[in-house]
Amino acid sequence: MRLPVRLDAVLVQALIAAALSFAHLHDLASAAGQHGWKAWAYPISVDLLMVAAWRRLRSGESKAAGWCWFLIALTASLGANIATAGLLDLNAVPAWLRILVAGWPAVAFLGGTLLAHGTTPEPTANNRTDTEVIEDQEDAPEPPPEPPTQQASNPPPEQPVVPVPAALVEHARKVAAEHHTRTGTPIDTPTLRARLGVPAPMADAIAAQL
Repeated sequence: MRLPVRLDAVLVQALIAAALSFAHLHDLASAAGQHGWKAWAYPISVDLLMVAAWRRLRSGESKAAGWCWFLIALTASLGANIATAGLLDLNAVPAWLRILVAGWPAVAFLGGTLLAHGTTPEPTANNRTDTEVIEDQEDAPEPPPEPPTQQASNPPPEQPVVPVPAALVEHARKVAAEHHTRTGTPIDTPTLRARLGVPAPMADAIAAQL
C-alpha cells in the first residue's frame, strides 16, 4: 500500500531559499578568490553558524549571544544574495570584500566555538526546582533528641526525717492503744497529732513508728 506523498509548502520554500542562498555564497566566495572546495565550504560555514545560533535562541540560554551570531550569519547570507543580484561586478570584486571573505573562517570558528561551549549558569537559591528542595529536605539528618530536663532526670528530694524522742513514741503508743480500746479502730494521724499537740511532720514520723 503506497502512502500518499504530502508536500509542505513551507518546507519546499525553505529548501528553495536555502539552495539559492547556498549558490549565491558559493559564487561570491569564488569571485573573491576562493576557488575549488573552498568556495563550497563558505556557504556551509554560514549555514552552520546560523543553525547553531538558532539552537541557542531556542534553548533560552544566552539569548544575546544567540541573536548576535544569528544576525552576523544572516548578514553574510543576505549580503551574498544582494551582491550577486547584479549590483556588484563579480569580475572585479573590491579589496574590502575580498578581505571580508578571507576573514570569514576565523569569524565563523569563533562564533561556533562560543555557541557550542557556552556555559550554563549554576542553579541558585532563587531558581532551584521544587524537586531539588524536596531531595535536600529528605537527605537532611534528623535533629538529635533534646536532653531531659533537670526535673525529669532527678527524683524529687526526700523529706528530712524528723527526730522523735523515744519517750514521746512510747506515750504515743499508749494514746493509740487507749483510742483503739475505746473506739475499736486504729488511731489516724490527724487524731494522733491533736492528742499529742505536735506539728504535722512529727506526727507523721510518730505514726510511721507505731
